[in-house]
Amino acid sequence: MEPGKRIRKGKAVAKITEDKRTDEAADEREAPRPKKMHTDDSAPAAYDGEVVSEVVKYESSPLPRRYYDLDTTEPISFSLKSLEDLQSWSPTDADKFNVASVPLASRRPPLCNSQKRTLVCHDFMGGYVEDRFIQGAEAETVYTFYHWQYIDIFVYFSHHMVTVPPVCWTNAAHRHGVSILGTFITEWTDGANICESFLESESSLHSVANKLVEIALYYGFDGWLINIENQLSETAVKNLPTFLQYLTDKMHQALPGSLILWYDSVLETGKLQWQNELNSQNMVFFNSCDGIFTNYNWTEEHLKRMISQAAHRLSDIYVGVDVFARGDVVGGKFDTHKSLKLIRQYNLSAAIFAPGWVYECNDKKQFRQTQSKFWSMLYDYLPTHSVAVLPFVTSFCQGFGKCFYLNGKAQSVKSWFNLSAQEVQPLFFDQVLDTPNNCLLRTCCSQDDAWNGGSSLLIEGVIPVSKDSVSIRLFSLQVPAPPRIFISFVYKLDPSSKVKVAVQLEASDAPLCNFKDISLVVPAKKSVSSLMPECLSEDDPIVKEFTQNCGMWSNEGWILKCYLVELKGCWLQDIFINISKVGSRNNEVRFVSRIGEIKVLDAAHLSEVHPSVTNLSLLDVVWRQGFSDGDTFQLYFNGTFCWQYSSVAAYFKIYWRLIHGSKSQSHSGEEVEKCATLIGRAYATVYRVIELPVPKAQNDGSCWMEFLVEPVSKEGFIVDKSKWGKLRLKYSMPPCNLDSQADC
Repeated sequence: MEPGKRIRKGKAVAKITEDKRTDEAADEREAPRPKKMHTDDSAPAAYDGEVVSEVVKYESSPLPRRYYDLDTTEPISFSLKSLEDLQSWSPTDADKFNVASVPLASRRPPLCNSQKRTLVCHDFMGGYVEDRFIQGAEAETVYTFYHWQYIDIFVYFSHHMVTVPPVCWTNAAHRHGVSILGTFITEWTDGANICESFLESESSLHSVANKLVEIALYYGFDGWLINIENQLSETAVKNLPTFLQYLTDKMHQALPGSLILWYDSVLETGKLQWQNELNSQNMVFFNSCDGIFTNYNWTEEHLKRMISQAAHRLSDIYVGVDVFARGDVVGGKFDTHKSLKLIRQYNLSAAIFAPGWVYECNDKKQFRQTQSKFWSMLYDYLPTHSVAVLPFVTSFCQGFGKCFYLNGKAQSVKSWFNLSAQEVQPLFFDQVLDTPNNCLLRTCCSQDDAWNGGSSLLIEGVIPVSKDSVSIRLFSLQVPAPPRIFISFVYKLDPSSKVKVAVQLEASDAPLCNFKDISLVVPAKKSVSSLMPECLSEDDPIVKEFTQNCGMWSNEGWILKCYLVELKGCWLQDIFINISKVGSRNNEVRFVSRIGEIKVLDAAHLSEVHPSVTNLSLLDVVWRQGFSDGDTFQLYFNGTFCWQYSSVAAYFKIYWRLIHGSKSQSHSGEEVEKCATLIGRAYATVYRVIELPVPKAQNDGSCWMEFLVEPVSKEGFIVDKSKWGKLRLKYSMPPCNLDSQADC
């Protein structure tokens, strides 16, 4: 299979008898009113879920092609390609799939107080590749990003007029406290015509700006990069600063902390001429928004001039660095660090453009190694920020993998990709220790085994003769500590290893802080203490409660350690993994440890009552029929499930099972319960079931199937089945159509 090639879900269908919609002129602009199912009263009276009925019909799909893949009816992310598309946009039920479910996480320092910021501009193969499939794709090697703690702003870029970031990128960026921007771009002759239209008057520019604000707010991202790459008339360029200022003001009013950035392109005269700097010819645009993203062919002289142009706003000047190294640049490709080094010497921000070069122009099978090499060369020039959230939970999943694991066991064995599943990523470490033998210490994520999701964190290195232990800083939190903190830590270690592994914390305001259940307190720096908590026994009641909340545990070699710490009056600063020698301390000790999961929880919330999934409904059912596995007839179900949940869930599991009209009828209730099959995970309160093969009902009867929605709490705790969403669907075949043998 080719790298990144889309794999069709469901069985291969030799013949599809549904009349597919292929008309290129099909209306993309407005989704039809969702088709709701009829309720049914024939289900058992004791059933506490929703019940609907449906007659199987093979009709043209009612789903608009902008929002759904025509082959599979999967929901997809999309762009708006014209001014008409933008001005006519209004949210529909189909748009719910594209709404971010993860709010922008708190971070320290806040973006507004950050100096020498780092922006990454996506620009990968035209955009909307595997990442357009909202519910994920089955793909072996894909481009993704996971160095979030080293950047501040992410721009999703394409050459479509209005680039709405795919929801998976917004969720991943927000989980790490990184702001994400869409792109508004005009180019060439068509772009000039668009600009002449919307910049002709105050009312027209207000209309476009208002739509851009509305779109960002609805989908949940944080602003726009404005890129006008075409000549402008006198009238248009005169109104352009007004457009930028109005858009910036409206965006700030609607979403404090949002950003509008200007790309270095046209001049105040309307001429298209990239300056590679901020200067008097583009200053008017810089002064009308939150910052400028310069072109890439700058020199040190350009940097010197810029710091005199806007000394009070140096962090708002994002100096462009093209990783492809096109044109006359200081450094790109594996010399990108040369550009970053020079930019930081002048206290300017950086805009790293098209880092997907590591995937596009190198061995795709070695993507992880190439990505690590590229970013490790930049670490010295990338100020980091914290992810200031509690509860803090991560299993180091990067949003893709060769298997999907749950509590240490592979639930499915196939390659997958979904950035909405990406969890908080660590500060990656790759350095040689200052020791006589130059001992190596590094971290990297691995897909070979995992606790939850698709990957775990490998820590490998050497403890030198001169040291008893080494500590690896993984996360910066910088959050006020609750009175009692519960920490769980899941890892693997070779039984023959002569080391032990433990969690280490740093807490600040030590003179004001009381420590309890701490085995070691070491002053790390002024007002900061390094803490080694005592591990709780397996029989401790709070450990038993925790493991029960988490569900089944693996015996695949994973080790669980739990800690209960009181840090009154403290700030929890950083999380480290400490690896120390066991036995002989006069030798170098090599080690490899696999970290599966770290949780930092408020101990007061371990026993919270979870709400129920409510108002589960079924919309937009599409039936398909065909022949698979030779001449075997097969019926396929497609439908969208929506529900409500009054708390924050990490995700939802979607199950399916047959109830009536199949062999399951003879099972006992307990056996039927075991027949429920996991068919997907939702990272929002909406999920579309795609090409689910179901039995064909007989003409004189009907079939029943049930769908279950299980919430998983943000702490990773299971929720009692009584709180799951339940919906039973009764479906029957239409009267026999003598013209179609497949219908009979």
